[in-house]
Amino acid sequence: MKKITIAIDGFSSTGKSTLAKQLAKHLGYIYVDTGAMYRAVTFFAMQNGYISNEFFDKDTLKNSLPFIKLHFQFNADLGFAEMYLNDVNVEKEIRTIEVSNFVSKVAEVSEVRSKLVEQQQEMGKDKAIVMDGRDIGTVVFPDAELKIFMTASAETRAQRRFDELQAKGDSVTYEEVLKNVQDRDYIDTHRDDSPLVIAEDAIEIDNSYLSREEQFQAVLELVEEVLN
Repeated sequence: MKKITIAIDGFSSTGKSTLAKQLAKHLGYIYVDTGAMYRAVTFFAMQNGYISNEFFDKDTLKNSLPFIKLHFQFNADLGFAEMYLNDVNVEKEIRTIEVSNFVSKVAEVSEVRSKLVEQQQEMGKDKAIVMDGRDIGTVVFPDAELKIFMTASAETRAQRRFDELQAKGDSVTYEEVLKNVQDRDYIDTHRDDSPLVIAEDAIEIDNSYLSREEQFQAVLELVEEVLN
C-alpha cells in the first residue's frame, strides 16, 4: 500500500494536533507533534532559569542542547504519544500558558530549530507519518505528498484555547490568551529562520466555522485523492 508524508502547518490553536491525531489513527500512521518538542525545550529553559519575562540567555540554552533528550512514548489509555524530556513525562507541564508565552521565542533560535528539524526528518524517513508544526511543509518535509495549511481568526483561536485551559482548571483570562495568540503569530511569521509561511503547494483550510468532524472529512478526502 502506498505510504505518504502528510505535513500540517498553521497558526497556533488552529487544531493542527487534533487533526493530525485523527488522520494518523485512521491511516495507521505515526503522529509527531513538533510543537511539543519546542515546548519541551522551552520548559527545560524555564526550569533552568534561562528565560523569563525579563531576559533570555540564548547562549546558555544553545550550549545545553546536547543535554536535552526528547522522545515520544505512546500512552494506550490516551490513544496518543506523550512528550518526555530527559526521560520524564512533561506532557502536562508543557501545555500551560506560561510555556506558550515563551515557546515562540525559543523556536526562533536557529540552533534549536536545527537540532529538532534533524530529529523530525529522521522520524519521517520511512514515510507513513503525519507531522504538524510551523515549518513542516517548507523545511522539514518540502517534498511531502500532501501539505495542509490551517488558519482561523485570532479571536476564534483564542476562544478555543481559552476554553481548553479553563477546562483544565488553569486560571487565565480571554484577553491574556488572545494577546498570547497574537504575539505568537507575529513572532512565528517574522523570525529570520524558517518563518511560518504557506508552502506554494499547500492547501489552505480556514476552519473558523468548521466542526472537528467536518474538518477531518474534508482533509481525509484530500488524503484519499493522493493515495489513489
